Amino acid sequence: MRKSWLVCVLLGTIAWGQAAGTPPPAQAGQGQGQSGAPMPGMPQAPAAPPDTSASVPPEEPVITVKGVCPAKPAAAKGAAAAEKTPAADCKTVITKAEFEKLAAGVAPNMTPQLRRQLASVLPRLIAMSDAARKKGLDKTERFKETVKFAQMQILTNELNRQIQEEAAKVPAEDIAEYYKKNPEAFEQFNLDRLFVPRTKQLEADDKDKEDEDKDAKLSDEAKKAKEAADKAKADQGEQDMTKLADTLRARAAAGEDFVKLQKEAFDAAGMKIESPTVNLPKVRRTGLPPGHAAAFDLKAGEVSQVINDAGGHYIYKVISKDQLTQDQAKDEIHSTLQNQRTREMTDKVQKSFTVDTNEKYFGPPGANGNMPPPRRIPNPRVAPSPTTPQGQPPVPPPASQPN
Repeated sequence: MRKSWLVCVLLGTIAWGQAAGTPPPAQAGQGQGQSGAPMPGMPQAPAAPPDTSASVPPEEPVITVKGVCPAKPAAAKGAAAAEKTPAADCKTVITKAEFEKLAAGVAPNMTPQLRRQLASVLPRLIAMSDAARKKGLDKTERFKETVKFAQMQILTNELNRQIQEEAAKVPAEDIAEYYKKNPEAFEQFNLDRLFVPRTKQLEADDKDKEDEDKDAKLSDEAKKAKEAADKAKADQGEQDMTKLADTLRARAAAGEDFVKLQKEAFDAAGMKIESPTVNLPKVRRTGLPPGHAAAFDLKAGEVSQVINDAGGHYIYKVISKDQLTQDQAKDEIHSTLQNQRTREMTDKVQKSFTVDTNEKYFGPPGANGNMPPPRRIPNPRVAPSPTTPQGQPPVPPPASQPN
């Protein structure tokens, strides 16, 4: 849901105005079993009421604030001063059309829940702002400066909104050109992957506690000798697993089943957990670590060399590969180009100015020689990064080794 900074003010005001005795909302899972099904005898949250707002005519009042006169235009204020309406006879009426116009300014595509929250806080804002005007608070210098800053924030938000709307208008020919120039980005590979742990899992010893007590009584020289022996054993285990990976790779290239080979690898490593999934049905080039990219250069039926990294040894076999059609990739390309266009438009504005600050007043700059940048708030409107194509699930890593 896309919200402007005004939503933060709105929700903050709602929280401020809540009664102290309001019971806290039920925590997630309260009144439910582990499966999510309701538990007998536990109170259940009421279902959300149906949204009937579409049946209300635009001119029908949706909020009536009694005791507050409607704000008058500036030209009419002088003439109306002599015939001041008693507060008891005042009322401010907001129609559906007026409310929806306000809601669209606060948050486009406002949900029914947020619409109800806005309706709950709006009367308080109307009444309190009216009281503030009667006290002349809208004439103070502080008010004027606050409004000036708020206008800059709102205009910045509106510029971001316009940039995002313009960036979303990606021409069809740009999508076609991107697809034509980046065919490898839309290849899908069906891979088998064999994972060989880098080290062996040490055997559990029933006398671990007794051995620890014995170790504590050893001399420093004896402890160093034991540590050296343990290290030599671990190094030998690592060498054994490296040789095993080469052997399993040769057997895989000869056509042996990857599921069988994967089980052998885990048995040899002394792993007590279930072997990882071997088949990866739909993998894109962004779905594997960069060091494993050689797998994508193989032809169907070919087996890769052993790929070593900090996690262990990996062997890939290409079962098949195909390519998404332009129509299938259209939404993904649109998101990628929209993100690029948004970034370019934003950078154009941000690079159009430079800043000089008075160090005597603000203090010295940061360690990088510049004023520290403002904290950026993620914008839900910005398209996802092109390095994470839409609809492309990440490839799960092999099962981790137990400690």
